[in-house]
Amino acid sequence: MTTSPERGEAPPAPPRDSPCEDAAPAAAVVASSSSGSEREEDGGSRQPKASVLSGVFAPPLAIFEGQQQVSSTPCDASSTKPPSGSYAWSRILRRVSPEEEESGGSDSDSGHAAFLEDFSSRIWITYRKGFDAIPGSKLTSDVNWGCMVRSSQMLVAQALIFHHLGRSWRKPSEKPYDPDYIRVLHLFGDSEACAFSIHNLLQAGRNYGLAAGSWVGPYAMCRAWQTLIRTNREQADAVDGKENFPMALYVVSGDEDGERGGAPVFCIDVAAQLCSNFNKGQCTWSPILLLIPLVLGLDKINPRYIPLLKETFKFPQSLGILGGKPGTSTYIAGVQEDRALYLDPHDVQMAVDIAPDNLEADTSSYHCSVVRDLALEQIDPSLAIGFYCRDKDDFDDFCSRASELAEKANGAPLFTVMQSVQPSKQMYKQDDGLCCCSGSSMANEDYDLDASGEAGEEWQIL
Repeated sequence: MTTSPERGEAPPAPPRDSPCEDAAPAAAVVASSSSGSEREEDGGSRQPKASVLSGVFAPPLAIFEGQQQVSSTPCDASSTKPPSGSYAWSRILRRVSPEEEESGGSDSDSGHAAFLEDFSSRIWITYRKGFDAIPGSKLTSDVNWGCMVRSSQMLVAQALIFHHLGRSWRKPSEKPYDPDYIRVLHLFGDSEACAFSIHNLLQAGRNYGLAAGSWVGPYAMCRAWQTLIRTNREQADAVDGKENFPMALYVVSGDEDGERGGAPVFCIDVAAQLCSNFNKGQCTWSPILLLIPLVLGLDKINPRYIPLLKETFKFPQSLGILGGKPGTSTYIAGVQEDRALYLDPHDVQMAVDIAPDNLEADTSSYHCSVVRDLALEQIDPSLAIGFYCRDKDDFDDFCSRASELAEKANGAPLFTVMQSVQPSKQMYKQDDGLCCCSGSSMANEDYDLDASGEAGEEWQIL
């Protein structure tokens, strides 16, 4: 099936300056058909089908978008918060019936345009070249090895956009830009002066195997973020009085080293304690970022987990998946049927310096209108899923959805939810708002937690 010309054509994929050996193919470019060779890679028997963004989708059935900008002070009980789900990365589209297709398709065009505006507004972080040498090396580029770092930066950047600007935010066509948007981009610049740069992530993750020129897995990447954010908070570095990372972080692991598989145990009491500690007693809850590394198979993902992964994209709190093909990391932002839609970090761009107060900055290199896809069955079984909970109500909703998903897993859940951890099986280390929790290991130091011991739609995009 070929996209009809009147649907409009998207800009071509940016040229790859120096294609890396592990670069994923552009399996779906906006408003164009996938090539037969790419489908042969996914499976020789699969017939080519239209692009995921061709005119086969109706307008959104449900769009979780807030109409108000969210308060940056979540502890303020008087502040207005958006309705439940308004800050979720979730958009649900349905297939267009043949009758609707024949009637003109204007609604489909509208849905296509709305999706493209949404997708191209999320932060795209790629290989860069020409930055200052990474400490301990002479490397001034991360081409061919930095895709996991870049993918993780994209996921965390989305959490910050959620927090500061809300789910309804779209990159404006005119300047000056919103100061919070510019500050988020500055945090991910390519120098030691930028809090969440590749330079600082490598430094923070050195104990987990992160090093310039080497590739690591999702678990080590999550731990690197844990260390970096702890260090950043200890330095009390704030921009205009705002925390660089204005939320607690909870890395949930099912094993002491996170690489052996097993369903992680998400502990409600641990999350509550982290939020309380983050706020230093000023209030009982704070926004929280949840990172859950998973190992869902050996050489390839176990098919029984694929429906569960797809369900997580329906969570209003979903941030997507840090993962891709073996040795090729991407940021998976949505799913459609049996395909994962992702932002690809493998395009090479020049390093740019966006000052935190430059509201006229050129930010075009941080956005992409090209949607690529791969078969869900091809995803590397080692991955991490992310969730952002803005407040207590949002957190409770996440726990409810996660518990229901675990009940539908037929004994093989992605992760489980429990109120508290048995002391003899507790793995918990308090790191100023950061922690890990396991149902199978003892920590170096236990911590007293104080008191308390069906996918009907065919399309979901965060």
